[in-house]
Order: sequence, then C-alpha cells, then structure tokens
Amino acid sequence: MRRVTEAKALSAMANPFRSRMMDALKVDGPSTASGLAQRTGQAVGSASHHLKVLAEAELVEEAPELAKDRRERWWRLVDPGTRWSRADFADDTAAVTAAHAAEALALQRQFERTQQWNANAESAPEWDSAAFATQNWLRLTPTELDEVSAEIVAVLMRWSGRELPDDGQEREPVFVFARGFPAQP
Repeated sequence: MRRVTEAKALSAMANPFRSRMMDALKVDGPSTASGLAQRTGQAVGSASHHLKVLAEAELVEEAPELAKDRRERWWRLVDPGTRWSRADFADDTAAVTAAHAAEALALQRQFERTQQWNANAESAPEWDSAAFATQNWLRLTPTELDEVSAEIVAVLMRWSGRELPDDGQEREPVFVFARGFPAQP
C-alpha cells in the first residue's frame, strides 16, 4: 500500500471521475480509456484526460504489454491501495486542502455506496446474511490506533491480493471500508 506524500496525488484523487476510474482499475484490472469511459459514464476524451492527470501523479501507469497494436493504450494502477495523513502535509496549506477534499470525496462515496446497498439489498438476498456493518468503541493511544489500522489494512490487503480459486464460484466485487478516529458518544 502506497503512503501518499505528494499534494499532486491528493489533488488527482480528489476528483470524483478519477476516483471512480481508480476504483474501476482496482476491481476490473487494467483497461483502456474507452473501457474506463464506458465503466464510469464519461466521454472517452474526458477519460483520457483524467488518465493523464493520474499518470502525472504516479497513480496509474501504462501497461503496453496488453496493447494489441501501437494505437491501443492500456492503463493499470501503480499500487494496490493508497493512504495518507494530513499530518504529512502540515506545512503545505494547498496539500492539506487537497487531503481534506480527497477524504471528503472518499467519505461521500462510502456513504453513497452504503445507501445504495441498503436501498437494494433485497435484490441480492444471497448476500444479505454475509453483508455486515460494525462499530466499536475502543480506548486507545494514537500508537495503538495506528496498530489497529495496520492490522485491519493488512487483512484487507491479504484478501484483496489473494489468488482467486478456480472453483467455479462467481465472485462479486465487495466494498469494505473502516475508519477509526477519536470521538465522543
């Protein structure tokens, strides 16, 4: 998992279309601008522009070995995941603003996905008992919270990066998110 320390990357991720494109690359694997445009509901030219911005921020890279000819351009994520801390940007007001925007967009998308699941859960009853939500109150130091975060991220990265069994079962994309921060009841 890449720890983002550049304002350019945060600014690139703070755009809803670019964020959706990165999600599509994570879920579906490498793609062309045309494929990403179709997947995210954009024009191909817009998708190409957003891919260039993501490439300049070193979040995506070309995958030339997938091209059938010289005109076809395939793209993939550089890293399997990203994370950042606003504390890393304390001396850069623009970077802190970009970090807030990227975090706000991620939170909004998490909320929207949760709402969509809740509104449509009955359409997939086989998933209803497996879907989960959990929340816990813990008493921790900042160091302990960092340890909890590392353990949760490690579990998610292990499941995300595993070889999929060839057992004939269909596997759907599943969205899992977690947050941990100081709060009061």
